[in-house]
Amino acid sequence: MNTAQGQVTINSQPPPPVTAGPAPSFSQLAAGKRTIDEQAASAYPLLANDFAYADRSHDGHITKSEYERWASRAK
Repeated sequence: MNTAQGQVTINSQPPPPVTAGPAPSFSQLAAGKRTIDEQAASAYPLLANDFAYADRSHDGHITKSEYERWASRAK
């Protein structure tokens, strides 16, 4: 691309894929609580990325049934 200051070259590429390994159990992420909040979800990048999708009730927390539903589809 030509600009007033000269030629500009833009290089881009997609980010590398996230490799997070198998999903941890609900109890590992919930750490003794009844739900997983966004901070706890950050321990597993795939869940953190899908938090809004996994939180079907949109209440800011993922219940065990919501997590199991998400985990069964995330494979």
